[in-house]
Amino acid sequence: MDIREKMDKKYQEALSTYLKDQNEQALYQGQKISRLNIKYNISPEEIISMHKNNLMALYPDLPTKVVDSFDFLLEVMMGYGIAYREHQSLRHQQQELKSEIEIAAKVQHTLLETKIPEIKNLDVGVISVPARQMNGDYYHFVEDELGCIGIGIADVIGKGIPAALCMSMIKYAMDSLPEHRHEPKSVLESLNRVVEHNVDPSMFITMFYGLYNPHDKRFTFASAGHEPGFYYDASAGTFSDLDAKGLLLGVDKKTKYKQYEKFVKPGDMIILLSDGVTECRTSDGFIERETLIEFIKKNMHLQPQEIVNNLYKQLEKMQNFQLRDDFTLMIFKANV
Repeated sequence: MDIREKMDKKYQEALSTYLKDQNEQALYQGQKISRLNIKYNISPEEIISMHKNNLMALYPDLPTKVVDSFDFLLEVMMGYGIAYREHQSLRHQQQELKSEIEIAAKVQHTLLETKIPEIKNLDVGVISVPARQMNGDYYHFVEDELGCIGIGIADVIGKGIPAALCMSMIKYAMDSLPEHRHEPKSVLESLNRVVEHNVDPSMFITMFYGLYNPHDKRFTFASAGHEPGFYYDASAGTFSDLDAKGLLLGVDKKTKYKQYEKFVKPGDMIILLSDGVTECRTSDGFIERETLIEFIKKNMHLQPQEIVNNLYKQLEKMQNFQLRDDFTLMIFKANV
């Protein structure tokens, strides 16, 4: 006796018992049969056919219309069975993909992880939150042989896995630069050649790179089309844009970048960010840069890490706790 014959016999016994007693114990037998049907891959339409045949065996005088109704139900369940199996297959594939993305996100986090250094004369605050599991933003710190600190922040135009792969490539390229090649314009020109050669033409990367020299307190910087940051001049009590012109990475391998500099005085602040900060969308539209400055002003009495944490919570709340883009914010505050 094959498995389907055994199941048919079990079904007939359970159906007969239920129609006779109609109690909870009889219904429980039906649940056990249901689990066995799943275990042995017996389709919904086979169960309908089994039910019809066993009911006719138990009650040979069933009205013709009742018998015929099972044929209709059988056709309905055949279509349902096909759709159900496709649904289960898609769910299984989705679960596999979700698991793979979770692993990839953990690997990416490990690959892109960078230690926030202790910088002489500067307190540092950093927050970077992906809109999805994979981050299309990247920030980087590196110390050269002279004790100068290189600070990079990059953003792929796009989100998800392709953006994350691009960021991993930027990280590798950054780590491959010689220690004496951390001058901002040279860094961007080197990375630009890497991106132009290796990244799909439809993808572009913006990047801001700065170098802080703790000996003369000079901050040198260059930008490849990145969102301008802010500079707070404590003596004047004013904010200005860290506006550095430059073409996005990957557009033209011969691009040259212009370098700028500022001398950081006690109380001054350097604010670097990705466009996920300035393009925070509320019910009234995108927030203005002036609004962001006002938020910073209200928190200026705090340490940089507290400032970035507070700003993130405020902007997240304004977006109903749904980030639409990767969010990265860095604040450097000169010791008084």
